[in-house]
Amino acid sequence: MSRRMVDRQLRFRGMLLSRLVQKSTEAKFIQSMQNSKKQMDKTFKGKNAEGLECSKVWVSRKDASKIRVRIYKPLRLENEVPGVLWIHGGGYAQGVPEMSGKMYKKLIETSACIIVAPDYRLSIDAPYPAAFDDCYEVMVWMKTHAKELGIRDSQLMVGGESAGGGLTAALTLYARDKGEVNIAFQMPLYPMIDDRMLTDSARENNAHVWNSDTNRWAWKLYLGELFGKEVPAYAAAARAADYRSLPPTVTFVGDIEPFRDETIQYVENLKQAGVPVDFEIYKGAYHGFDIIHPKAEISKAATGFLMSSFKYATEHHFAEQKDGKAE
Repeated sequence: MSRRMVDRQLRFRGMLLSRLVQKSTEAKFIQSMQNSKKQMDKTFKGKNAEGLECSKVWVSRKDASKIRVRIYKPLRLENEVPGVLWIHGGGYAQGVPEMSGKMYKKLIETSACIIVAPDYRLSIDAPYPAAFDDCYEVMVWMKTHAKELGIRDSQLMVGGESAGGGLTAALTLYARDKGEVNIAFQMPLYPMIDDRMLTDSARENNAHVWNSDTNRWAWKLYLGELFGKEVPAYAAAARAADYRSLPPTVTFVGDIEPFRDETIQYVENLKQAGVPVDFEIYKGAYHGFDIIHPKAEISKAATGFLMSSFKYATEHHFAEQKDGKAE
């Protein structure tokens, strides 16, 4: 990647963040993820989103331990609305749900909804399937508690960026296969879905923010003993063989980031299976550009595209839940 390939408005912040995130060795990367986890806990954990009703609940795992979950609602809510399970990004290794407060506010302002955001276990503490299991437990909890939350259970949606997008794609596969929850719409944004890193964009990519090295090291953390072996599609959704009956989808990706090609292939697989997809590629955009520089014109365009698709979904996409199982 050359400097000229990066959108002008994104260049400076991308270069600055790269110095913080990208490391020269795997050991330094792991240390930076551990440090980042502590810093994010200190900066974001427990912080409310301005202009929203914010609360916290604890959802039980099968072993009786608890998952911390943040709930975000409009200040005024008269009728049942769509429920959105939003899964934060961070390479599966860092992050807390509170850091996506601006996204929650945009989604709720675009179309009244309720956000359910799990504080899932991170790969630096527990590899796959810990994060996946946590998110699925919270998804089932969202369905079974829809009425008391004010959620319309025929409009359960799921979304997230990067690793959150990867977990989104994996959860919709599992929900389809297991039949306990029927998902009406998914938003896996520039998703982290292919551990094999065989595509052109994933190999020898030195783009700002997230490159081939950081991607490989993050996958090693997430997959643990599975890395380099036969990995299930619920860990890396690009490995799925069957894309039929997945929910309508929106996604976007930058054209210089490692996930470009795997996102394009994922979209093609969905379309070939008859799944409706809204998709855009943004020229000169590195990974997470819309979060890193939200005021850049290209970021505004991507956010506008996402919100337009989300608004349409809340008006047109429904998936009924019957007899305690998906129909």
